[in-house]
Amino acid sequence: MKILACISVVPDTTTKITFTENNTQFNTAGVQYILNPYDELAVTRGLEIAEANGGTLTIVHVGKADAEPVIRKALSMGANEAIRIDAEAMDAQHVAEEISKIAEGYDLILTGRESIDYNGGAVCGLLGAILGLPSVNVVTRIDYAGGKFTFDRDIDGGRETVTVAGPCVASAQKELCEPRIPNMRGIMAARTKPLQVLPSQTAGGYSHYDTFELPAAKSGVKLIDPSEAGKLIDILRNEAKVI
Repeated sequence: MKILACISVVPDTTTKITFTENNTQFNTAGVQYILNPYDELAVTRGLEIAEANGGTLTIVHVGKADAEPVIRKALSMGANEAIRIDAEAMDAQHVAEEISKIAEGYDLILTGRESIDYNGGAVCGLLGAILGLPSVNVVTRIDYAGGKFTFDRDIDGGRETVTVAGPCVASAQKELCEPRIPNMRGIMAARTKPLQVLPSQTAGGYSHYDTFELPAAKSGVKLIDPSEAGKLIDILRNEAKVI
């Protein structure tokens, strides 16, 4: 069995976000980057399935050389090899098209539910469409038996179970598994595992960002005495305008 896990590299959640070039560019100065948490779950569950079925897991990332320390972390979790497609990821369509060029021959392709920076959540479905494969989004369970994958996935108001004959694409939700923590042996082994760099094969440029804007600063709270509950209703109706 061959499994492909697609990863993205995102700013650490504690990073203070700022913009440059008149709010048209993300300011990368001093930013600490990490493996996208949802992708970490995809790598972990992919490894578990590969190990249980005598298979291998390959990491793929679309990005530049500065992402390689994070790719090595994914290798230290137990992945067999990694591929870095040497392109600046422009949008989900661009990422999916780049990955589709190397995704033939895999029994299962895993992504995270979304990246925690842009929160697009589109790569899984786009990959499935480009490759002509079934795609199952936001999965909380993956089992494999008899050549078929069984998924639990979130839907409005509940969950459903889907069985798919491979190959297929799926995206990991937070309840899928506990992320695997690399041990010292894995960290040392990751230094020498294959990391292949491939050139970009698509033009990209399907979309661009005109401007970025930070959320409005939080305002101070208003404390209402319990004996004056009517004031709360007045504030909610006339100031907050939520009722």
